[in-house]
Amino acid sequence: MQKVNGIGGVFFRAKDPEALSAWYEEHLGVNHYDPVPWKQREGYTVFAPFAQDTDYFGRADQQWMINFRVDDLDAMIAQLETAGITVETHPDWDSEVGNFARIHDPEGNPIELWQPNQ
Repeated sequence: MQKVNGIGGVFFRAKDPEALSAWYEEHLGVNHYDPVPWKQREGYTVFAPFAQDTDYFGRADQQWMINFRVDDLDAMIAQLETAGITVETHPDWDSEVGNFARIHDPEGNPIELWQPNQ
């Protein structure tokens, strides 16, 4: 059986695509396509549909949330807070698979940050 071998892209609507792309590049290092697309390092990617009535993503009309792996969550949190970005943490989010934090992009989309356990 043939299987997909990775995520080729994450596509979503934005009020101001150019400004939002610049925000992702400046604060998370994810570039849109200039001169080539962002390339992730190898590693696991979780693919997990959630129940329609979940409150895990935040507001009820939010249909997706992206999760980015990071090497040093504490350093990333410090960097984001220095840039004036609010970072949410909660002890219940940390688990046997790693530690988590959450931010929102300028258009309110949730972004989960994950430092996997070694």
